[in-house]
Amino acid sequence: MNSHPTKGYLYVMAAAVMWASCGTVGKILFDSGMTPMDLVQIRVTSSSILLFIFLGLFQRQSLRIRLRDVGYFFLLGAVIMTLAQLSYFYAISRINVAAAILLQYLAPGLVAIYSMCFWHERVTAIKLLSLAMAIGGCYLVVGGYDLDLLKINRVGIMWGLTSAVAFGSYTLLGERGMHRYPPWTVIFYAFVFASLTLNVIHTPFHGFTADYSMSQWLILLYVVIIGTILPFGLYFMGVNYIRSTKTIITATLEPISAAVMAFFLLGEVFEGLQIIGGISVIAAIVLLQLQREHDDLSPELLRLKKNQQAEDAQQ
Repeated sequence: MNSHPTKGYLYVMAAAVMWASCGTVGKILFDSGMTPMDLVQIRVTSSSILLFIFLGLFQRQSLRIRLRDVGYFFLLGAVIMTLAQLSYFYAISRINVAAAILLQYLAPGLVAIYSMCFWHERVTAIKLLSLAMAIGGCYLVVGGYDLDLLKINRVGIMWGLTSAVAFGSYTLLGERGMHRYPPWTVIFYAFVFASLTLNVIHTPFHGFTADYSMSQWLILLYVVIIGTILPFGLYFMGVNYIRSTKTIITATLEPISAAVMAFFLLGEVFEGLQIIGGISVIAAIVLLQLQREHDDLSPELLRLKKNQQAEDAQQ
């Protein structure tokens, strides 16, 4: 771990704001008539091409993978990454941007549940409290206290919950891949297999041939570069300076930024109880990550994780 943690926090904060802006401008595209499927197809395919050019020029070794790992990358990209991208943007198209992102932030809680069940992480009162706060907070965020609002948001809520499951799965499976490969290799091949899938289940390159205006194409360019490639790069740079648990805590700036941007650009407003729910979700993530960081220092868990990494490296 490098010194200069301030740099790490700044990198992750910048990444969080960029990801938040991606969701906000995505909603602008949906309001202008673009479909989430077209947006995701363009985002993932363009990111794959640009990453291939970048890695080919500056990190050619990152393009190499073992033949036996093709199945792993297929699962990560063609299934999980595809579902994560689609569910995220379909949720944004149906409900408030910040609400969709907060639902996605149930993912750390799902990862914690998995870790407690299968990786022998300790079950503590703080973890259980954090999970209860996250679930209760999301209930308020989506308007569960108002049956009429809940009914209107039902489809968007289902997409948001699917997004949380998909991102949680991506976190767990992606972490295993990073025991064997650099982060950019894992990200690149996840995007490659996702783009292949999206151009099979949807008309190949349909988004690229659609009759979109110049302003829509400029926003799409923003989504690909500022909303995808740059934040991934900044996030991984941040991880080099601060612990991964602290990067997740810092990344909670994303839903906060999204709420502010959506208010000024889209006129989206949260009710009082929804704001309380959002604060509860963010507080739950902070508590959960601080507890997991404390647990990570225990000799038993360190030994288990080292054994898991050794097994992954041998596969």
